[in-house]
Amino acid sequence: MIMPRGQPLLLPVNPVFMGASLVAALAINMLPLGRVAWMPDLLMMLIAFWSVHQPQRVGMGLAFIFGLCMDVQHSALLGQHALVYCLLVFGAVSMRRRLLWFSLPVQALQMLPLFFMAHAVALVVGLLSGGVFPGWSMVIAPLAEGLLWPLISMVLLAPQRRAPDADENRPL
Repeated sequence: MIMPRGQPLLLPVNPVFMGASLVAALAINMLPLGRVAWMPDLLMMLIAFWSVHQPQRVGMGLAFIFGLCMDVQHSALLGQHALVYCLLVFGAVSMRRRLLWFSLPVQALQMLPLFFMAHAVALVVGLLSGGVFPGWSMVIAPLAEGLLWPLISMVLLAPQRRAPDADENRPL
């Protein structure tokens, strides 16, 4: 793949770092912060991020497993979060080749409909299973996830941007 002009080459991602970031996001999602509808789903954002940047390692299987963990933790309908995460991974992987050509703010705008779709599917499945409408404050969550996308991208890609060797004569 030809790199866009001005974009640095990235080192390969460390699988331990990727797994640790996903487990940390799962732990943050499991914190007892109360059930507020406007809270962004950090695990969903990291699953989408890694499925865009590392689709061969983070796919629907991993999204399904993390979704089941979230279903058990939230006492939700079994498979609700798993369905949402799998749909999000499908959307992210299908637009990943186009998404990587854009700058981070434009990527956030591109990901915003996916985050809205994911929360809408979670809402519909929750309402069909007998849940109650959480209120219109739930619109804040996908907006917050879209605003956090550039920050999360910079933080998670930072270990890959460091130089592999400090030699100034090295071309890469």
